[in-house]
Amino acid sequence: MDFDLTTEQEMIRKEIRKFAERQIGPVAAELDDQEAFSPELTRKMGDIGLFGMFVSEKFGGQELDYISYIIAVEEIARVDGSQAATVAAGNSLGIGPIHYFGTPEQKNKYLPKLCAGEALWGFGLTEPTAGSDAGGTRTTAVKDGNEWVINGSKIFITNAACEMSMGVTVQAVTGRRDDGRPEYTCFLVEHGTRGFVAKPMHKKMMWRASNTAELYFDDVRVPAQNILGRQGEGFHQMLNTLDGGRLSIAAMGLGGAQGAYETALKYAKQRVQFGKPISRFQAIGFKLADSAMEIECARNLLYKACWLRDKKRPFQKEAAMAKLYCSELMGRVADHAVQIHGGYGLMKEYNVERFYRDQKLLDIGEGTSEVQRLVISRNIGC
Repeated sequence: MDFDLTTEQEMIRKEIRKFAERQIGPVAAELDDQEAFSPELTRKMGDIGLFGMFVSEKFGGQELDYISYIIAVEEIARVDGSQAATVAAGNSLGIGPIHYFGTPEQKNKYLPKLCAGEALWGFGLTEPTAGSDAGGTRTTAVKDGNEWVINGSKIFITNAACEMSMGVTVQAVTGRRDDGRPEYTCFLVEHGTRGFVAKPMHKKMMWRASNTAELYFDDVRVPAQNILGRQGEGFHQMLNTLDGGRLSIAAMGLGGAQGAYETALKYAKQRVQFGKPISRFQAIGFKLADSAMEIECARNLLYKACWLRDKKRPFQKEAAMAKLYCSELMGRVADHAVQIHGGYGLMKEYNVERFYRDQKLLDIGEGTSEVQRLVISRNIGC
């Protein structure tokens, strides 16, 4: 067994950590406070290769392993959850489906711009009636000659309603299978298509500097060549996309936990009470020790899941475990970090409160913690 990262992976961690601390750190609090998505910062992340890391060089990607991509998300999340969300969704949910299931024409048309960070793409799965139950989709697509007519709506879609948004992948019901269950098909819908409206969502508790959208489809017509892959493969495509997406959410939890832990450790060494730094009190030291231990466990679990994926071995169970553990771990670490900061931990002047807020979505997005436990229980034969 070899737990060492490659020289290239170590370099990726070092360079992205430097970028995050120098470019994202100084503006993260202001963007969060203003609830402002930053196209300038997103393009900078594209310039250093944070989009399309696992995509073939033929389509503008870097053709790296999945662990390298996960390290990148982890390092961005260590500084700011909003920018990590933009990168994670941009890759796993935006680029991923087109890269893995798109036709050569679709890949050539969309991937170069998306991999360069010049544009973003959304992933339209969640609906007001379809969250944990992805089969509750009510958006429909009806064939009319050589076109499909889409009607319905989506909600909580990342990267889908900003000035850089290029389009979305939309899952819709396109009929019934022989067993009576719905047939799902995914479509690529570009911004500017008649009847398609994307509205930014505001007043979020977390990820306030990332773009979240509501999508509306009113007799939206797209040509047959805009089907992603083939008709009827939508549900399978979505499930595969979510498996990879869970790893990036896990990376956000791991990176966020690392950032909250480091912030708390630094403060505990500086804060003096009763004549000595509070880090020397057992009650505080044990919180930090537990945080360090669990972060180590989380990193090993997540990296193993990514290793399985890179080896093209089954990884669905491990992806669910990593997503669940890393997400909830960040909650525990962020809670310790706020407690260690005391009253200051409740003030926006200290970044620890942002870690505390940003964590909660990790328990919900890409499948709730309850759904992850369901996936795991089924994989172990329950």
